Parts: sequence; C-alpha cells; structure tokens
Amino acid sequence: MCGINGINWKDESTVLRMNEVTKHRGPDATGIYSDDFVTLGNNRLSIIDLDERSNQPMIDNSGNLVIVYNGEIYNFLDIKKELEGGYDFKTKSDTEVILASYKKWGKAGFKKLNGMFSFALWDKNTKEFILARDPVGIKPLYYFFDGQKLIFSSEIKGILEHADVPRKLNRDAFSAFMRVLYVPSPMTAFENINKLPQGHFLSYKDGKIEIHKYHDWSENIPENKDSLVEEVRKKVQASVERQLVSDKPIGLYLSGGLDSTSVLNAMSKTETHIESFSVGFNLPNKKDEEKFNADFMLAREVSKIYGTKHNELLITPKDVLDNAEFVISNTDDLISNPTSIPMYLLAKFTKNKVAVALSGDGGDEVFGGYDRYRYAREADIYQKLPVFLRKFQFTDIQKKLETPAGIKLFSLFMFQKDKALENILEKEFFQPVESTEKIFEKEIFSELKNLSGADQLIRADFSSWLPDQALALADKVSMAGSLEQRVPLLDLEIVSLLYNLPAKDKLSLRQNKVLLREAFKKELPPFLFKQPKRGWFAPGAKWLRDPDFLQFVKAVLNESYYVGTSKMFNWKEVEKMLDDHVSGKVYNVNSLWAILTFQIWAQKYKVIL
Repeated sequence: MCGINGINWKDESTVLRMNEVTKHRGPDATGIYSDDFVTLGNNRLSIIDLDERSNQPMIDNSGNLVIVYNGEIYNFLDIKKELEGGYDFKTKSDTEVILASYKKWGKAGFKKLNGMFSFALWDKNTKEFILARDPVGIKPLYYFFDGQKLIFSSEIKGILEHADVPRKLNRDAFSAFMRVLYVPSPMTAFENINKLPQGHFLSYKDGKIEIHKYHDWSENIPENKDSLVEEVRKKVQASVERQLVSDKPIGLYLSGGLDSTSVLNAMSKTETHIESFSVGFNLPNKKDEEKFNADFMLAREVSKIYGTKHNELLITPKDVLDNAEFVISNTDDLISNPTSIPMYLLAKFTKNKVAVALSGDGGDEVFGGYDRYRYAREADIYQKLPVFLRKFQFTDIQKKLETPAGIKLFSLFMFQKDKALENILEKEFFQPVESTEKIFEKEIFSELKNLSGADQLIRADFSSWLPDQALALADKVSMAGSLEQRVPLLDLEIVSLLYNLPAKDKLSLRQNKVLLREAFKKELPPFLFKQPKRGWFAPGAKWLRDPDFLQFVKAVLNESYYVGTSKMFNWKEVEKMLDDHVSGKVYNVNSLWAILTFQIWAQKYKVIL
C-alpha cells in the first residue's frame, strides 16, 4: 500500500511536500521522478517484494513508462504468466506487472486487474498522463484541474500543498453532506477538487483531460443460477486465498458477524495461526455497554471456535476525546461517522502485530445485507397491488410503502430531514432537498429506471455509499495507522458474479444475505444465523453526553470556533439541538456529529466560503 502524488509539470520541491504530508500511507520508502513534463511522487508501505528494487516511482524496462501506484493486484502472478517472454521482469512486484500489462495491452489491460488500486502512469512516447482507479473504488484518487495544471494525490491534503489550489467550499457538496453525511462522487467538499469515479481512468494529453469508464459490470451476467450457492462459497474461498499473499504478517478484523466470520472460515482452511482483532467500548452505563458490545462479545466466541489469537481493544470516552480532532480532520473530505474514531484506534492497535488486516467490509452491499433492501422489496410488491386496495392508508408504514422507487425511496432511507436542517442552517446555506436529489438523480438513478426499487437501492449503495463513505473512511483511518486493510468480499470475481443478480435472489422479505447464508450454513457456527442484523455502530450519542467530551463539543459547535464558518449556522438552534440531545428529549446525534465534523474540517484546512 502506498500514497501517490503528482503534477503535470516539473517541480520536485512541491511533490516532495506532497509526499511529506501523505507519508503515513507509506513509511517504508519515499521516491520522486521528474522530467520536463511531469513530476511523480510515492510513499511506499512495503507488503509484496520488500526489496528496494520495487520502490517507486518505477520505470519499465524500455525507459518509456513511469508509474506510481497504490494498492494490491491479487492476480498479478497470473497476468505475469501471460506476459512471460514478452517482458524482462526485474522485480517480483505487482507494480511492474501493471507496467508490462500496459505496454502490451494499453488501457484494455486495466480490465485484467483484480485488486484494489489507484495509479498514475506517464507515457513518455505519447506524452499521455493516465490516472486509473479500481472498479469498486476501494482505493481513493483525487485530482484538481484548472485547464492548465493537473494535480493528483491519494489524499486531498496532498493537493492542498499547492498555493494555486483555492480552499473554497463546494456548497452543493456541503448541502449533500448535511443530508447523507458524506459527499457523493465526483464531488469533494472543495470546489474544483474531484474524485476519480470507481472503474474509470483519466487521460491528460495536449492540455485536455478526458474521463472514461473502463469497467462495466453489465458485461457479467450469471449463467447458471442453480449453482450460485456453491459458486459463492468457492469464490469467497478463492478470494481470501488470493488476498493472503503478502511478505508481511496478515491478520483479520473480526466483528463476529456473517461477513467477517465467512472470511475467517476461509482463512482457517489454509492458515494455522491467525491473529484476529476486535474493538469494543467502555461505557459508564452497563446496559449501554452490553448493547454496543454485542458484536464484540460474538467475536470473542467465534475466535474461540476457530482458535485464533484474539486481540481485543476497549476504548473509553477519553480515548474518543483525545483522538477526535485528528481522526475527523485526517479524513480530508467530509464524512460524518462516529465509528471513524474506534476504526482508527483499532488500526493503530492492529499494526502492533500485523501489517495487513482482512475484513468483511462490502458484504452488505454485495450480498444484500441492509434492512432497507428488504423494505424496498416490500414496497415493490405493495405497489403492484390494485389501486383500490392501496387508497386507504391507515399507517405511516403504508404511506412509506407508496414511496416511488429511485431517488425518492433512497432519500426516504438515507437523507436527514429538511425541517431539522432548515432550523440550524442560515438561509444562505440551506438548499432544499431537491438540490441533493438532483445530484443523485444525475449521477446514479437516471441509469437505473428499469430496475426494481430494491435493486436501485443496492446499485446506488454500490456506486455511492460504498466508495464515498464506507471504503473512503476505511482507507483513511487504516492508512493513518500505516495498516493495509483488504476487503476480500469485494473481489472482482465475487462482485462480477452477483452485481446483476436481482435483489429477489439475494434476500427474501424476511431474511437478508440468503446466498451467503446458504453458502456457509454448514461451515459457520449455528448461533450466528440466529443473530439479528445490527450493523456496527459506535456509541456516538452516548459520547455526546459524556461531561468531558461534551465540553469539547460545545467549544466546537460555537460561532467563535472558526471565523470562516461563523455565519453558516444558527448557533442558538444548534445549542438547543445539543441540549435536547443531552437531556434525552430528542435524538440528534446525526446532525450534531455532522456539524462537529464540518467545523473541525473547515478549521483544519482553513476553508473559505
């Protein structure tokens, strides 16, 4: 794993500064390449082929191609075999395989790469500068282009090292953030800094940029649905085995749920010694502690069954207070989620034992794990009933079942409500819900009209929530701890198998993840299948009531905290919202944490309006 940086002109000192602010992503080596046209930088976290010859930037054997690369290509040995005889390899790294692949197949070779990656490739012969990101969007890649200067980095803070990049708030992104608690692609919270979308490459040539999709999941349709269950089991096993390749120790994030336990089950087939890691919470109220540590305790039981060397971390409200500002600001883009703090502390804790951690992330999006998918299926069925049976709506549930598929159903489940936002935002900074709906309609739902409501939600999550919230957050907190996190349930072969499978084949009206359950029902501990769907939540609402943390929060949710945002919020309403939450009158954690996140982020990066 690495951090990559670069620009489309010669300026070593600037790229060295970019490397410096992203060095946590790769503490093992740093490097730079420059010529009259580009400057490339890399910070390396050595995982495969630890030899210095695999350091980056790397130049191919002809001297015409230069690459900086972040990630892992899990099938690089298979691709290398295809290339044997046509390329003289000098290293054992997957980096050189990407170079050789491009040399032989050009951009068409990107489709062959099974892994998590972002890279920049400079072709000296054609004078083309190429940026590419993996099909799922596991690894991030940000860029700035003003018509002349192209600047890219694994993290926005690298781009901000350039004085020419304005730190101006993207107001559409801010409005979306206050509703969905993250910023949807291709936007970031900064104007003119964008995310490269999942499965796309950017080409810069002759002073112009073009962005193209190179991976289309619609090309992959399951041929034999009858054998799907066995196929799922085999592909999960194969994916985990591929992702166990490393020249440094590997462990597992174990939550005790179906996803991470399925990964553990596959690991146990080939590994005799497994280090597993879990995080839990110390809370003053023991009932609260029992509630929020349900998965933590399950992980302990699962660990005993599989005989792992289990490592447990318990964090306190003081730990949260000590790390909140760093974790929130380090995320670069706006993502509001209290779990970011325990995720970061778990990464630091895990790094003491291993350099790589596998996790069950992505299982909900691929296998249909969220309850909102089941509710959407109910709505699909309900809306097919004759109108005369639906016209008498006696309950809120019936009214919700009438919500049309698409953006309206997505906003029902995912958006914060207008009434609360209108109260806390000054008029100039409040945009009605339709403004954010238009963003999602344009980028996602306009292409999903022919799908059921449940399928549209699953696709939207895969295209937006997964890369822009879940994976972006996982990348930032793990790399802040210099730990590589791998996600075998998002393997190219697994996603290709299931992406086009209808929701009705992934979940029933009563049960989620039916394929994953069927695939592993004879192998996983039986008690796991009786557990309710909980998700993994941090006790953010409880932390806001902790006296010391509350004092910190009050200082941040204040007009005087950062002058740049002092006119954005109705601070009296924000104070009332906090008081209502602390007293238990109203549950306001989502909006409060969003404002907390925004304030810390804006002050850290000196954002202007």
